[in-house]
Amino acid sequence: MTHQQFEVLVTFTQKKEKYAQRDIAKQLDVSLGVVNKAIQELQELGYIDVLGKSKYEVTAAGYKALEPYKVKRAIFMAAGFGSRMVPVTLNTPKPLIKVKGERIIDTLIDAVLAAGIEDITIVRGYLKEQFDTLLTKYPMITFIDNDFYNEANNISSAYIAKDLLENAYVLESDLVLYNPEIIRAYEYNSNYLGKKVDVTDDWCFYSKKGVITELAVGGKNCHHMYGISYWSAEDGKKLATDIETVYQSPGGKEKYWDEVALRECIDHYSVHIKPVHEGDIIEIDTFKELCDIDPAYKVVS
Repeated sequence: MTHQQFEVLVTFTQKKEKYAQRDIAKQLDVSLGVVNKAIQELQELGYIDVLGKSKYEVTAAGYKALEPYKVKRAIFMAAGFGSRMVPVTLNTPKPLIKVKGERIIDTLIDAVLAAGIEDITIVRGYLKEQFDTLLTKYPMITFIDNDFYNEANNISSAYIAKDLLENAYVLESDLVLYNPEIIRAYEYNSNYLGKKVDVTDDWCFYSKKGVITELAVGGKNCHHMYGISYWSAEDGKKLATDIETVYQSPGGKEKYWDEVALRECIDHYSVHIKPVHEGDIIEIDTFKELCDIDPAYKVVS
């Protein structure tokens, strides 16, 4: 199955009443012609049935073809202090902060569960005991404690979880997810979420034919990076070795975990950009940004 066939087929697993081809093209950042061609090919392969105008259904053969691409688990990075979110993080880990009444991490966990992924591990550190409250709503969660979170960057969390990265999502736990369909039951290849931007002063990717070629802080005509990625079985296995090598190297503990595959060992991987769009996801980095999104916090300042 080609990548374009896969993307369209996975779109049809979302159980919508109708699928406008123009909307699919916009969602996947491809042309309408590409979508139309993929639909014709999927029909010829017997992977979808056409039920009417803009109505498609994945067949049993289609689901069987998707099975090798099934996501097995999700790893949540949730150990950090969140210093730029003071004062609210003085007593609460950043992922457990509520935005308009809902904990940040809940928006991510709910999406993971909706995709049928129930093998969930949270790497916790700062005020780690508070994460136990999640078990009331999510009893399937497993915790791994990172007791080095205050001595190293988030590569320490990746190091602790390095043997769990095959066929796995890795999610930063301080992202508010508004479009849960970003998290899917199937993924074709290793990828990072990215939004096309004209300019950004934040972490971003440069790419060639959809494959990440450079990781940068600040850039033009690039993709703004969001900390949700997926790693294939092959790449997850390589990551276990590369994370350990970088972590144990001089200055390695000061690096962000994303730098392993996207900078330090980039020649070992072919990581694609998974497109997201305005409003799909929000990264709250500072207390001011939190106040802007949820004015209830302005009384705290």
